[in-house]
Amino acid sequence: MGRLRILGRYLRPSRRDFVLCALAIFVETAFELYIPIIMGRVIDEALPARDMGIALGYAAQMLGCAAVALVLGFVYARLSARCAMSVGAELRQAEYEHVQELAFSDLDEIELSSLVTRLTGDVTIIQNAIAQGLRPFLRSPANLVLALGFAISTSAELSVVYLVMAPVLGVALFAIVWRVSPYFQSLQRVVDQLNEVLQESLAGIRAVKAFVREDYVAARFEVESTDLATASTLTFRTAQLNLPTFTLCIDAVNVALLLTGGSMVAAGTITVGVLTTFMSYVLIVMNSFMMFSNVFIQLARALTSMLRVADTLSAEPAIASPADGAPRVEDGSVEFRDVSFKYSELAEEDVLEHVSLRVPAGSTLGVLGGTGSGKSSLVQLIPRLYDATEGQVLVGGRDVRSYDLAGLRAGVGIVLQQNVLFTGTVRENLLWGDPDAGDEELLEACRLACADEFLARIGGLDANLGHGGSNVSGGQRQRLCIARTLLKRPRVLVFDDSTSAVDMATDARIRANLAGLGGMTKIVIAQRVSSVMDADQIVVLDDGRVHGVGTHEELLERDDIYRELCELQLAGGEEG
Repeated sequence: MGRLRILGRYLRPSRRDFVLCALAIFVETAFELYIPIIMGRVIDEALPARDMGIALGYAAQMLGCAAVALVLGFVYARLSARCAMSVGAELRQAEYEHVQELAFSDLDEIELSSLVTRLTGDVTIIQNAIAQGLRPFLRSPANLVLALGFAISTSAELSVVYLVMAPVLGVALFAIVWRVSPYFQSLQRVVDQLNEVLQESLAGIRAVKAFVREDYVAARFEVESTDLATASTLTFRTAQLNLPTFTLCIDAVNVALLLTGGSMVAAGTITVGVLTTFMSYVLIVMNSFMMFSNVFIQLARALTSMLRVADTLSAEPAIASPADGAPRVEDGSVEFRDVSFKYSELAEEDVLEHVSLRVPAGSTLGVLGGTGSGKSSLVQLIPRLYDATEGQVLVGGRDVRSYDLAGLRAGVGIVLQQNVLFTGTVRENLLWGDPDAGDEELLEACRLACADEFLARIGGLDANLGHGGSNVSGGQRQRLCIARTLLKRPRVLVFDDSTSAVDMATDARIRANLAGLGGMTKIVIAQRVSSVMDADQIVVLDDGRVHGVGTHEELLERDDIYRELCELQLAGGEEG
């Protein structure tokens, strides 16, 4: 229940509409339930007297009650739709904003497909539960209580039937809901799996076509689609058990009432009008039970979605700004003090082990190492994309945990290994670095990143990059990402193998351009020795540990891994 309370705050803006909906339903129900009383009077008074005036008077009253109920029904429909859409919008926005606050480590534990389903499908289910289920949820108890009251006032003897049948219906409803609730949870998990396969195959459609694997991904999707169909069939087959159960109960009640009521009419204990009125209330009560059972089935599904949404909203970010965090980075010095790191507490081994390293402000550090040596993990600790498991990471002489996250990340620019451009124009993507930058600043950043070489060919700053930058090559995408980061004017600039897709000559020009940026600390992760050999110092990582630190000449003399890298690359003609 604690998780569901989280959702309460998003219902508050719609409280007024919710209260008005409830009021409209209760008044509408009262007017509708008064109609059987009038009908009974017509049978007992107007028909025996054969007085058309009395009949027309009662008919006018019935029409008046129906008209008021109709107007209130329209009022409810409008208010409930507004309430449902408002709650859905609030939940979607809140979920999306909260996901933005989660750290990389939090997102590593949540599947992307599940997040998409929670933001779309689960919120839609909650919306539908409010829009379609609020009326029967409020109307059924009102119908039940009021109709039962009218029925007892009409004939207390016949009302005994309710006391017999109500517990049976209640037990049946509870059993069905208890049985179907776990199925709804399984159903949403299958939807997550289907979305995961769908997203993966569509995102990798170029690779699928290149390897002629259309049949494979189609078969894989068919398996997940079949699983979804099976889960849906099992779930809704169980949910629909309430219909035959309640139909059987209604028929049994009708038979019992007709036998009992017919005997009472024959004995003169009650009139035909009273029996007709009572049977009308019986129908209302039984329909209310039926509606209530359907609502509970819908609520069981909505509850599953509510819990999933609440889980997302209640997830505490693993990394957050301190209350009095430093607002900005004063200088670009970086220091690692006996830093160890692993991505999960359950991991048996550290990705980085006891790393100690100091990078003075304004200097350039090159980082080399084999695949899996911890290069990317090392630099992701600087802007607190992850937190060190042990030790300290300092930027500008302060522990990164003492900074406000926005201030720290504004002072540390990082071009990640996986380049990301967003759907839109070149200008729109570059403005992520500085929303206030003018055309001259954008073009200068492109020049420094050597993106100006192709900018005119693709249409300039207003060229459309397509979905995820699909209209440009890998090397062009890297250079645009570098230009976007340069517009931040960070104190520390980190390149995580960010020129791997450009040719040697372009790589050299980018390094030469960046060398002219004074006062900026540069950390360059690379696979090529040529990309870091001019750095002020180079660190060689091996299996998460610092194997050697020094200049190009110093490492050639005393570090066997660095020397081997140089010999291999020189032998391959790369340096030449």
